[in-house]
Amino acid sequence: MAEMKRIPRILVAKVGLDGHDRGSKIIARALRDAGMDVVYTGLRQTVEMTANAAIQEDVDIIGVSILSGAHLTLLPALRKMLDEKGAQNISIIAGGIIPDKDIPKLKAQGVDMVFQPGVPLSEIVEHFQSKQR
Repeated sequence: MAEMKRIPRILVAKVGLDGHDRGSKIIARALRDAGMDVVYTGLRQTVEMTANAAIQEDVDIIGVSILSGAHLTLLPALRKMLDEKGAQNISIIAGGIIPDKDIPKLKAQGVDMVFQPGVPLSEIVEHFQSKQR
């Protein structure tokens, strides 16, 4: 009998002072429409609030939308905090205004995937679906 894959549980987060969440809400809706279990934390979350919510909600993936330019600070800090709290298994996927030159730095610091503006929703959904366990 084939083992059924578990649908990933996802936390969509807006870390930092960025006040624009339309994209986050669109992504969250697309993932829900694709049958995934999604929790949205809302605007202006700290790294610690996001890590704690991810652990409390028992998520597999944190999808972070970041438009503020603070990605090289906030995303590695989130990875570090998750690791310190014993949540190394939680994957971080980022989306937003992130320059090409910063993507390898983020991946080297524990961000699993980065989506830039213009990526079709279907591609983002497919990536999250590929994370089924």
